[in-house]
Amino acid sequence: MEKYLSLSGNHSSNKRSLEGLSAFRSLEELILDNNQLGDDLVLPGLPRLHTLTLNKNRITDLEYLLDHLAEVTPALEYLSLLGNVACPNELVSLEKDEEDYKRYRCFVLYKLPNLKFLDAQKVTRQEREEALVRGAFMKVVKPKASSEDVAGSPELHYTPLPSASRELTSHQGVLGKCRYIYYGKNSEGNRFIRDDQL
Repeated sequence: MEKYLSLSGNHSSNKRSLEGLSAFRSLEELILDNNQLGDDLVLPGLPRLHTLTLNKNRITDLEYLLDHLAEVTPALEYLSLLGNVACPNELVSLEKDEEDYKRYRCFVLYKLPNLKFLDAQKVTRQEREEALVRGAFMKVVKPKASSEDVAGSPELHYTPLPSASRELTSHQGVLGKCRYIYYGKNSEGNRFIRDDQL
């Protein structure tokens, strides 16, 4: 009787089928890291599964995944989604911050209230209470771009430099004002600088 199964690797096939897992109804731990699994992921009913890791895949639709997991894995206590677009993490995306991750945790705990660990961090009593009260409102919704918006506007990339300094032939010094302020709250400081380099 299998209790632990790990499927890993960088597979080149676009078709991902996990139908064979239905033969492992007593499965308790399943590691599906780094398998290029996307939003079309469908797991069979695994009533004893308590640990599932889906790190470094291509999952973007968090709500669909959580609804599916609530249905097919009722005993799930440990879930890890690090490295997916659905898991906002400032180490993976510069656009995300700690507040995005807190909202994500709250929404996941609202959808899967029996979780004890999420992304290798223990679920606290305070998180669980907040998920009960606010979890339904923590879903991140992105506005869908209409075809007119995409076709009509050129893609603009942010740069802190004034437009005069963007030309390759212009080699003049430019003074500009940055859009954000660095406070260093997540900085590790000069940890890697030796005394002789000061």
